[in-house]
Amino acid sequence: MTVKPCPLCERVANAAKDPMLVAELETGVAVLFEHQFFRGYTLFISKRHASELFELDAGWRARFLKEMTRVARAVHAAFKPRKMNYELLGNVVPHLHWHLIPRYADDPKPGAPIWEIEAGVREVKPSAAEAARLRDQILGHLCEA
Repeated sequence: MTVKPCPLCERVANAAKDPMLVAELETGVAVLFEHQFFRGYTLFISKRHASELFELDAGWRARFLKEMTRVARAVHAAFKPRKMNYELLGNVVPHLHWHLIPRYADDPKPGAPIWEIEAGVREVKPSAAEAARLRDQILGHLCEA
């Protein structure tokens, strides 16, 4: 039986080469989500492989949550959404990673969960220039957070 490598462990290991990288912090890496239907949608991926928060020792977990909050605050400051959504699921990839999703008043369904919006609509891949602009907007506020 072949064990598949964790795609998020690989992404963390190769973060410096990731064109969607926003920032590398002590406990995780912040990357733009590949589909920017929600402008500023960011992932914060743990540098330690674990599938549950309780698997992290208390000190690391506290720092991980603090840094996730710092990234979320920067996303909020950069894009001024109506509301931030936070998801830590792990059903598809069992590696701790937060989905930080800015929600806007002009979303197709602003009061609904993101999975109620048709999958085809979410396929908004930014160009390299647009990804750089989004990254710079977040970074400008991450330094302040």
